[in-house]
Amino acid sequence: MNRKEFISTSVLASLGACLPMQASKLFSGNMQQFPLSDFEKRLTPVGRALEFEDYFVWCNSPIEGPDGKIHVFFSRWPKEKTMSGWTNSSEIAHAVADKPEGPYEYISTVLAPRGEGYWDATTCHNPNIHFVDGKYALFFMGNSNRKLDTQRIGLAISDSLYGPWKRPDEPLLYPGNEGEWDDHCTTNPSFLKHPNGEYWLYYKSFDTEGYVNPKFEVRGNRKYGLAIAKSLHGPYIKYEGNPVIDFHNMGNNQQCEDAFVWYDRKFKMLARDLGVFGIDKGLYMDSDDGKHWSEPQIGYQELEKYVTQPPAPKHLNRYGRAERPQILFQNGKPTYLYTASQGGKYETASGFIFKIN
Repeated sequence: MNRKEFISTSVLASLGACLPMQASKLFSGNMQQFPLSDFEKRLTPVGRALEFEDYFVWCNSPIEGPDGKIHVFFSRWPKEKTMSGWTNSSEIAHAVADKPEGPYEYISTVLAPRGEGYWDATTCHNPNIHFVDGKYALFFMGNSNRKLDTQRIGLAISDSLYGPWKRPDEPLLYPGNEGEWDDHCTTNPSFLKHPNGEYWLYYKSFDTEGYVNPKFEVRGNRKYGLAIAKSLHGPYIKYEGNPVIDFHNMGNNQQCEDAFVWYDRKFKMLARDLGVFGIDKGLYMDSDDGKHWSEPQIGYQELEKYVTQPPAPKHLNRYGRAERPQILFQNGKPTYLYTASQGGKYETASGFIFKIN
């Protein structure tokens, strides 16, 4: 089934009959009335940022520095590598602006692939920046063979946003054992320090069997796990109730990725939708304990709901949607949503920013 058409009334009506009770609630009543979250209703589009002529830009993770400037750690790779270059040529760079809307100035490349023999030999991607215990903690993903099956989460540490960064000799989190739900990879890190003082790391994975033998338009089934540590550097122990996000019982290989988790009186999550409401939307969920999550609502919509863009260039097949949501916090409050989206004046990919009202 065409995933862009799966939201049609007739298909959803038949799907709802075979869904578990909790999942089927999402599709009851008016089939075209998707539940917009309160978070989505607070968004105002700002526009594109971090556009560089010779690079694709992705994974924009912002933080306000002690200098009052906005620092963004982002993934980039050469334009000639095309969109798929994130798997084999990505590096993590640092840019700075006087205000969240930009303009941003490239400062330096922070983490680049280290070459043969290292766990992050061939790509550095998925930056997630935090200030924790007086240090700057940059969570990221690396791989060693240009492929998805060696993706691992790592942690680089610095006393300053300007570096230097101490790189890890080993990944922070490994996949599970063969046959477990997360035996393929660990990626898409999202970190928070729990109010009880623990260090919580959310990660995406999927099982190797489901990836190697795909039965659906989207390969495998991406799920989210949680790992908990007593110190920032770990060890991170996987929660015995994993996966904490698992949509596979909805009936059409629904899933999500690119999760960003934060705590504001309760746990909250944004993620890229992969089939719950459509593949061009974002999801919002919340939780009282960070382990058991609410039914998803729409966290943000496709960009055409907010801005008018030129027609899609033929070489950009993921055009029109926002991915990799990350939030800027100022004075402890979420103020801007940073995403990544194909397109822009160089017909590559760049950041796309929303103000949170």
